[in-house]
Amino acid sequence: KYLALHFANEIWRNNTAEVMGHPETSKEGFDEVVTFAQAISMIPLELHKEQPGYILNSLLVPFLSAAEELLATGVADCETIDKTWMLATGAPLGPFRILDIVGLTTAYNIGIMDPRSKDPGTVQGKVAALLKGYIDEGKTGVNAGEGFYKY
Repeated sequence: KYLALHFANEIWRNNTAEVMGHPETSKEGFDEVVTFAQAISMIPLELHKEQPGYILNSLLVPFLSAAEELLATGVADCETIDKTWMLATGAPLGPFRILDIVGLTTAYNIGIMDPRSKDPGTVQGKVAALLKGYIDEGKTGVNAGEGFYKY
């Protein structure tokens, strides 16, 4: 009797709707939600089993984490990391623009779930400190007018 319908950020542009049931979700209920997603002009993405983070975030979180680690360890600045990703893949946005859309508070809250983030000597601790610094300055992303970039 339960299932999830997950929308991505900016659903007016990225009109995806991840549909995820569990072993006891009826096929009829699942199919009804898929039909509902189509009726509201979404593209249903059907998950065949439960997955924390669905499909999108299961792909996105490691990607964004890798970018955060590059910045936090001083490998490159966010503009260079974004430019590298965009030039190499043809993507319209780099990971730090995406982080600004997602929101730095969300990224921080995901990161601190890792116990290693408590140790400032670890990469995870450096990422947590970096994000916390932005958040403390009110730079939480697009919604605040500034994150890694100004909007």
